Amino acid sequence: MLSQELERGAGGPDGAAAGTGKPKSIRETFRQKGWWAALGLALLKLKSVLFLVLAKGKLLLLGLTKLGTLSTMLLSLEVYWSAFGWKFAAGLIGSIYIHEMGHVSALQRLGIKASAPMFIPGFGALVRLRQKPGSPREDARIGLAGPLWGLGAALVAYGVYGATGWASWAAIARIGAWLNLFNLLPFWQLDGARGFHPLTRSQRLLAAAGIAVAWLFTREGLLLLLLVLAVVQAFRPRPEGADGSGDRVALGQYLLLVGALSALCLLPVPAGS
Repeated sequence: MLSQELERGAGGPDGAAAGTGKPKSIRETFRQKGWWAALGLALLKLKSVLFLVLAKGKLLLLGLTKLGTLSTMLLSLEVYWSAFGWKFAAGLIGSIYIHEMGHVSALQRLGIKASAPMFIPGFGALVRLRQKPGSPREDARIGLAGPLWGLGAALVAYGVYGATGWASWAAIARIGAWLNLFNLLPFWQLDGARGFHPLTRSQRLLAAAGIAVAWLFTREGLLLLLLVLAVVQAFRPRPEGADGSGDRVALGQYLLLVGALSALCLLPVPAGS
């Protein structure tokens, strides 16, 4: 039945193309009609991307409506401006803010109450949790969301540099990547420690191996500290409530971040940035 319907649609009862008397093949039909389907699919994907961008943009703007966030952000901007100039200061503040809003996005998605981001001049920013995550796995999602958004910010900054040639954007991309890589240290309250919470010993050792490979390719000195701490964490007890099977998603995100951020730390920064 399917093949019969296709023949009638191609050219009438005889299966002939209108006005030619020749059968129209499926390939010819696709050549004439298929680009409409491709266009429709592209528009559908574009619509999804636009909705995602608008949703994230709305969240970023919402954070700026909080008095505590805005006031401490401006204070930090003044400190960095006096030290590095307004272009670099604004980019650095923006990178830190996007990192923190990554945490906020994950917290909202999981229904966990927390404060708005608060900037600490010279030290970055933080979000205070008002309730504990329900599990080590949730804790990892919250912790790694910051560096994931920070990675996106660094990529955008370097893209702007590529499009404009403004050296300050290259510097923002590189320092943003380094700061997010620093946050991956599996130590204390840093994001890397949260990312390690649900991992099994074998997964933590795999993370350490990934860090070692990244160091071999990039020779980024910070990776040596990550490697030492990752090995130490591999032999420390796991937190209460950790799943016996570990967390492959957290491991994959951690390895992706280590590789991408350490590669961005190699970006050349032109003089005069």
